[in-house]
Amino acid sequence: MSVRRLADDNVQPQSFAFNEANSAWAAETIKKYPAGRQQSAVIPLLMRAQEQDGWVTRAAIEKIADMLEMPYIRVLEVATFYTQFQIKPVGTRAHVQVCGTTPCMLRGAEDLIAVCKKKIHHDPLHTNESGTLSWEEVECQGACVNAPMVVIFKDTYEDLTPTQLEYIIDRFEAGKGGDVTPGPQIDRVHSAPAGGPVTLTTDTPAHRFADRAETPAPAAAPAPVAAAPAPAPAAPVAPAAKAEAKPSLDDPNRPAAVEKPATLDDLKMISGVGPVMEAKLNDLGIYTFAQIAKWTEREIAWVDGYLAFRGRILRDDWIKQADALARGGEEEYVRVFGKKPR
Repeated sequence: MSVRRLADDNVQPQSFAFNEANSAWAAETIKKYPAGRQQSAVIPLLMRAQEQDGWVTRAAIEKIADMLEMPYIRVLEVATFYTQFQIKPVGTRAHVQVCGTTPCMLRGAEDLIAVCKKKIHHDPLHTNESGTLSWEEVECQGACVNAPMVVIFKDTYEDLTPTQLEYIIDRFEAGKGGDVTPGPQIDRVHSAPAGGPVTLTTDTPAHRFADRAETPAPAAAPAPVAAAPAPAPAAPVAPAAKAEAKPSLDDPNRPAAVEKPATLDDLKMISGVGPVMEAKLNDLGIYTFAQIAKWTEREIAWVDGYLAFRGRILRDDWIKQADALARGGEEEYVRVFGKKPR
């Protein structure tokens, strides 16, 4: 952890005051704590001061200390300990905090730092020429499974490549950071395994825990009983319901096939399509993104039933993905989804 010191006096404002709305909020926040324990509000008040001015100034530290009846040094200790508090001016549009702890470093954090040096400033905690961007390396941000990652304001951006981070920085620099969806930037739900579920995917779960059933204790020997009368004939058992029939290849709802083109689209760029599924689609004469993008609801249902995809086409939104890839390739996909196709 590097030493954190307040900004030089020549950039420090002379005074600090919460605006009217934040003053009311601060008063209510302090009331949440029992008498004599108001100092517990120091972190939320510092955070609100930073959100108001963009960074935590010396004047803000002293003002909050007065409000909470704390020695200045105690509030200074809090502000300089936690890297969530910016104690020097940072980028007005984005301050990129790159996690440099072991899991992220092993997964490419150094490459992300190189991007920041190239696109923002060679040194951490220095803004670019326009004052809109800055960066720093910080300790663990708690998303180790999705390493490497960065934090911008209150959001995390995970599973990053250098190219993806360049794109994210460019969007914030353009004032369009809201176009980028926070969280994993690959085919992953939160911190679940990448690529979707691979176990417990059956729709008939009755067998899953059959092997866990306890072995019943041996039954006691039955007492002798008189012979029972012959049982009545058992009622006929109804035949088991047949599995739903697989759609016919001659079904009019089957998507139109095309001759194999000289150059095939890489259908695996669609999230949810792997090598096996791509081969099955090719066997049906489906080779291009444009074909998939034009599927109707009936055609989607036919493919889903014929290949037993169990709703994957709609769940992973193949049509929207294929449409973006057909219209502009990877660049259009990134523009629509805020991340590169896998």
